Amino acid sequence: MTLTELKYIVAVAREKHFGKAAEACFVSQPTLSLAIKKLEEELEVKLFERSASEVSVTALGEEIVRQAQSVLEQAAEIKEIAKRGKDPLSGTMRLGVIYTIGPYLLPDLVRQIITDIPQMPLMLQENFTVRLLEMLRTGEIDCAILAEPFPESGLAVAPLYDESFMAALPLNHPLAKEAFITPDQLKNETMLLLGTGHCFRDHVLEVCPEFARYASQTEGIRKTFEGSSLETIKHMVAAGMGVTLVPRLSVPELKPVLKRSGGRHDAPVRYLPIVDPAGGKPPTRRVVLAWRRSYTRYEAIAAMRNAIYACPLPGVTRLS
Repeated sequence: MTLTELKYIVAVAREKHFGKAAEACFVSQPTLSLAIKKLEEELEVKLFERSASEVSVTALGEEIVRQAQSVLEQAAEIKEIAKRGKDPLSGTMRLGVIYTIGPYLLPDLVRQIITDIPQMPLMLQENFTVRLLEMLRTGEIDCAILAEPFPESGLAVAPLYDESFMAALPLNHPLAKEAFITPDQLKNETMLLLGTGHCFRDHVLEVCPEFARYASQTEGIRKTFEGSSLETIKHMVAAGMGVTLVPRLSVPELKPVLKRSGGRHDAPVRYLPIVDPAGGKPPTRRVVLAWRRSYTRYEAIAAMRNAIYACPLPGVTRLS
């Protein structure tokens, strides 16, 4: 039994056709058929039912094909390990990112990785904090960009940057002409929140804790509304349905928008910094890079951190 024979049976199971499987494996059909016949004789089982129209996998064959797929994946991982031994930056980096960071950081980060570390392609996973922590612990991803706080048992954490929050208001809102807004002024507004599971929702409720009771009660529907993404909520703000808080990186460049008919008009959402009149620290979140303590590609983690720092990151405070 060889890895090549296992590759052939996986291809036939996938394609349901010997000819197409041979093409996918870049061999002739007789070569592939002969190898599979040899494997069936060695195992003394029939893996495929052959007919004029199609090829089907036997019940026992399905189990063997599943195991063959697993063996091939493990063999590929062995090659990756050997490659990383020669160059720690060589090989895929499986990166997790929470939803409220991914759209605003990943385009620049991916471009930076391609330019600076082309031998370390990224495999991206965007998800909730809880799910990404679980994937870190089970080894499904190598590292994750998260926002504190979160349970960090068994994880190594490196701070990346502190990111302030900004209030997003409709352009015709009475407060939109102000230079800043205070937490007390937000109390009287209809607050648009991300749904349960988003850590940024918890951050917003820390700034405006009075909305917590509205967010969990039916009668609070007039005071809060939940959306599935920051971009959805921004569009709702633009439509005049309420206000929200957003992280600084999600704020677009404040440039006038060109009208199709000529002339210019302002963007439909006004973004204001949040200021505490008592002199308190403005609301921020700390963004970190987290990985398993048992993860051994230290150079890759350092390279990832450097690539993030090389991104524009407008308005945030980088942490060394």
